[in-house]
Amino acid sequence: MIPPIAWLRRRPVGCLFALLLAIGIAGLWTRPPPIPDFAQTRADWRPSEAWLRDRNGRLLDATRVDYSVRRLDWVPLARIAPDVRTSVIAAEDKRFASHSGVDWIGLLGSAWGELRGRHARGASTLTMQLAGFLAPELGDPGTRGLRAKLRQMRAAQAIEARWSKDQILEAYLNLAAFRGETQGIGAAARALFGKAPDALDRNEALLLAALLPSPQADPAQVARRACRIGRIADCTTIAALADTMIAPETRLADDPGLAPHLAASLLRKPGETVKTTLDIHIQSLALTALRHQLLGLGADRARDGAVIVVDNASGDVLAYVGGAGGGSTASHVDNAAAPRQAGSSLKPFLYAQAIERGFITPASILDDAPIELDTASGLYVPKDYDHDFKGPVSARFALAGSLNVPAVRVLLLDGVEDFRDRLWDLGYRRLTEDGEYYGFSLALGPAEVTLLEQAAAYRALADGGRYRPLRIRADDKSVPPRPVIDPASAWITGDILSDAGARAGTFGIDSALRLPFWSAAKTGTSKAMRDNWCIGYSDRFIVAVWVGNAEGDSMRDVSGTSGAAPVWREIMLGLHRDRAGSPPLPPAGIERRLVHFASTIEPPRTEFFRAGTGQALVAQAPATARRPHIVSPVAGSVYALDPDIPIDHQKIRLAAIGVANGERLLLDRHDLGAADVDRSALPGPGVHSLTLVDRDGRTRDEVRFTVR
Repeated sequence: MIPPIAWLRRRPVGCLFALLLAIGIAGLWTRPPPIPDFAQTRADWRPSEAWLRDRNGRLLDATRVDYSVRRLDWVPLARIAPDVRTSVIAAEDKRFASHSGVDWIGLLGSAWGELRGRHARGASTLTMQLAGFLAPELGDPGTRGLRAKLRQMRAAQAIEARWSKDQILEAYLNLAAFRGETQGIGAAARALFGKAPDALDRNEALLLAALLPSPQADPAQVARRACRIGRIADCTTIAALADTMIAPETRLADDPGLAPHLAASLLRKPGETVKTTLDIHIQSLALTALRHQLLGLGADRARDGAVIVVDNASGDVLAYVGGAGGGSTASHVDNAAAPRQAGSSLKPFLYAQAIERGFITPASILDDAPIELDTASGLYVPKDYDHDFKGPVSARFALAGSLNVPAVRVLLLDGVEDFRDRLWDLGYRRLTEDGEYYGFSLALGPAEVTLLEQAAAYRALADGGRYRPLRIRADDKSVPPRPVIDPASAWITGDILSDAGARAGTFGIDSALRLPFWSAAKTGTSKAMRDNWCIGYSDRFIVAVWVGNAEGDSMRDVSGTSGAAPVWREIMLGLHRDRAGSPPLPPAGIERRLVHFASTIEPPRTEFFRAGTGQALVAQAPATARRPHIVSPVAGSVYALDPDIPIDHQKIRLAAIGVANGERLLLDRHDLGAADVDRSALPGPGVHSLTLVDRDGRTRDEVRFTVR
């Protein structure tokens, strides 16, 4: 057998080749993956959050978009407190400044401890840990396999060759995990202490450093390690701070949370910043006013609300509050964009169209008396909010007092289809059916609309009848206004909505709608008290408010003036704190006249008319000028007798109007007597006819109905 030394002497080339081959294999076996440079690392950083800012760049809200991790913007080393840097280096890599990626002294100490059977502290440097952050396939800092350690060491040396020490420390502090899903010094400082990274004190810095080896440790463990790092004998203060730090947080401390619903709808990409047209001060004003009102109402009466504030001149949305109810059971619902029944809030646009088309003037007399209308779905019998009828009233008093029956009478003049088309032109784009689908009740607002649509439509009234979409994002294009309502009719409608005296009969003299300066406002309440609106404007602002329950259940003891109107009032007063609103100047095509009303229906007053429609004396049409016709029963009605109800309580009302010349009623050809007397009867089962005849026996009207 040839001795090994002799064998090496005889085959030096082979030995050298074998050595080189072994070195090459070892090099390949321990070669780390490619490591990006500092510039690329910083460029690749993506926050988990996206930010919503107001028109001046101030933060309104932050929304988390990436749920795999929680991190904010990259924080430069210069904006990190010096105590953080020194504490982290002391805890993780005390020879950081002197080594070139690998702490050989620490490695020897760790190996010696292992040989002596002691649990040795890991010798991973900050640079080796950073290599693991940049290339996860290298393993985490606690990896103990030989190959993994060698790869980490080589990667750390490669980093040290290209990066400066400050760059390494900066990247480490931004990439390290501190607690749970919180990554980076920016998110950790704000989530755990509510501070910016450059505002952290020494105790806070020690606690952050203590979290690094075990981010999920309990407060006592974290406090003990922090005290060891800082060589602090009395750990009472740090222990208390650790308990507070690790308490659960709902959002990052620098997130004002002023517009969460708008943020949820606009923010889509991690790291995205969207600048809006909102003003943070007006947003705070609107949010506070809504919260105060909902708190005062109580969750058992109304739990939710929403507010939109718009600048009249530009169409910019200055406040967008999608919800603020502390007692809300559906706080995620954006009530500013959710469709709700409009109630009486659409009446101003009906009156404006009727005035524009010359069908009525503000002084026209409308009869607030019972009316029954035959519709495809049955008998429609509108009633006023207070279930009372006022008799003959002017259009001004009818609109200002939000009377229902007069509004239906105006719709009969205007036409349901034409009114539906007008609402569509004003931006109410959920009215996708034809007029017949909505029927005569469209005057009272069964159609679903959003608060944003309401604000845009009322802005058209404030802007002389010109409509254009609202702007919410700062980069939204400004669309030229589109004329929809005649300027004179829009101005007259606004004047009616500003008339505190005209609405006093319904709302009282000193309601929430009355401000110490000029303003126009309209309330609305939907069926079964589900939705409560107040939308109005001054010369500078539109304020639209909705109060209700996001889940659609009815409110309790809440009306237009007790629900949404107080919020509207508080916001309007806040907006005009420095300058009161001024009445708008009348446009061309307006004439002003003193009007007297016959039969003292209303006191004399100065009234505004579209040019050419003014009147000095207004009176009801005499009975002889009206077409006599039957109003009850309605043609085609079907009545079902109920055996559980006393028979005398099931009689059918038989009535006609416009009779003044001796007309008579005939039921199945039996003469019932004079038609100007209301009466009731109970015909037997079957089909019946009620006929209205004049004194000469000629038929003036006839209806057929069925009793079952």
